[in-house]
Amino acid sequence: MIFGLKGKVFRLENTRVLLDVGGVIYEVNISLHSARFLENKEEVFLFATQIVREDAHLLFGFVEEIEKQTFDRLIKINGVGPKVALAILSTYSAQEFIEIIQTKNIAALQKVPGIGGKSAGKIMVDISGFYVDLIAQEGVKDSKSLAYQEAKMALESLGFKANAIDKVLKQVQKSSVQDMIKEALGLLK
Repeated sequence: MIFGLKGKVFRLENTRVLLDVGGVIYEVNISLHSARFLENKEEVFLFATQIVREDAHLLFGFVEEIEKQTFDRLIKINGVGPKVALAILSTYSAQEFIEIIQTKNIAALQKVPGIGGKSAGKIMVDISGFYVDLIAQEGVKDSKSLAYQEAKMALESLGFKANAIDKVLKQVQKSSVQDMIKEALGLLK
């Protein structure tokens, strides 16, 4: 199973990215939120979900781990396939979706293309308990994940090794990308 892909953006479209990973170009389906994050990025890391069917091998990529976990949980719901799960994550960020589930806002969920009242209710019931555990696990970590990834890529582009970067970034107290990079540079030298 593929956990993630790290490579260079070959081509970026609204809901897919062609990613060059060591000379092999993968077609990866992504949400609009992930696409916005990938704009103007050369090298990226995406968490991945692979779906193998009789007629296709599909890859789905996510900038944030919570987005991947949400997608994986959504596709386990009867009647919600990868297309609908991506539509949800394109309409709302994972954090906004968590809020919708917590406040039981069925009207907001019905704004997603392809989701009617019955489907919205089913999703609401099937996924509500999932986030209680996830929120307890994630806590503050999730809000830092994008900044962490950006800081790591910036430091790698400066020639630092991934292992050294990971050790230093775990010690960094700052939360903005620029501040994380500055503090990490002080620790790396």
